[in-house]
Amino acid sequence: MTMPQDVAQLQSQMKEAVKANWKVFLIKGIVMVILGMAAVAIPLLASIAVTIFLGWLFLISGAVGLYLAFTSRNLPGHWWSVLSALLAIGAGLILIVRPIAGTLTLTLVVSAYFIAEGITVIMGALAHRKELSGRWGWLLMSGLVDLILAAIIIAGLPGSAAWAIGLLVGINLVFGGTSLIGMALAARNA
Repeated sequence: MTMPQDVAQLQSQMKEAVKANWKVFLIKGIVMVILGMAAVAIPLLASIAVTIFLGWLFLISGAVGLYLAFTSRNLPGHWWSVLSALLAIGAGLILIVRPIAGTLTLTLVVSAYFIAEGITVIMGALAHRKELSGRWGWLLMSGLVDLILAAIIIAGLPGSAAWAIGLLVGINLVFGGTSLIGMALAARNA
């Protein structure tokens, strides 16, 4: 069990590590912001790049899974492992060979995620409202934004597939990079 003094010691070590390496965090943040701005500026290219990258991840993980499945043939569920690896290889190849179609599929998955996330966040907000929590309005707004994003993306299909993934990744990179820059500068000045 973690004791409070362990947590304080861990926080102190993390603070010192960030302070000692603030330049690395600053450089990483700047690179993330630049890449994020490029993705926002050219979302179609970013969407295709993300799709191809994901395809390679599936392909490599499937190949490793297939190798491991054949080196451990005596384990229970061997054929399920083989099937799972083959599905990953197939999905990877499809995403690499047909990235535009893959981008459309990923956009549908992201839309479904936004719908599910929006509904669950709204339900959580309503639960907080019953407790008279002060943050329920922010949760409700977040859930509504998720549903609105999903509606915008779905209403614009198939055209929205050209920009949705790239734009969302770009925004994520810009905000993540900005937070790293802020953290690095705060650590430098500490």
